[in-house]
Amino acid sequence: MSSEDGRNARHQQQMARKKAVVDAGITGATGKRGLVLVNTGNGKGKSSAAFGMVARALGHGMRVGVVQFIKGSLSTGEETFFRRFPEVSYHVMGEGFTWETQDRERDIAAAGRAWQQATTFLTDPAVDLVVLDEINIAFKHQYLDLQAVLAVLRARPAMQHVVLTGRAAPDALIDYADTVTEMRDIKHAYRAGIQAQKGIEL
Repeated sequence: MSSEDGRNARHQQQMARKKAVVDAGITGATGKRGLVLVNTGNGKGKSSAAFGMVARALGHGMRVGVVQFIKGSLSTGEETFFRRFPEVSYHVMGEGFTWETQDRERDIAAAGRAWQQATTFLTDPAVDLVVLDEINIAFKHQYLDLQAVLAVLRARPAMQHVVLTGRAAPDALIDYADTVTEMRDIKHAYRAGIQAQKGIEL
């Protein structure tokens, strides 16, 4: 047997063992319920990942509710695109990034209005997926009561999925969530003096 044949045989054995482990895991995963997902961290891609799930949900004929808590001063490609779909109810409720408004009371009021819209989705069993974009920033600056939000999440319809995005997700939310992903910032074009690009950040 050549060295290449031996390498191929070892690979086949490794993949057979891996398949057995994966198949056992799939067989054991019998639960089915709505999930809470958190996308956090300093890296790019938190909202992008959430909107990828919106596209996936639409592919399955699901209804989606989107509330953007902080963003609002600039039109984005995802907003323009997803507003084309009657299955998506899209609400931009922020007034721009906190360093733009520089007004805490105004930001608190905007977050409150956004949360009111979010609660209409989180109490409606006809909405299959809810995206609460940048809500973690509202928690960080104490614009919203985290415990009140968790209470609504716990009481939501049983099969409803929720995605919460933004840096600095609070520990209590991370503990409650089913799936948590932290985006790590390794390198960003912005630090090289490159402005935000359509189709990438906008």
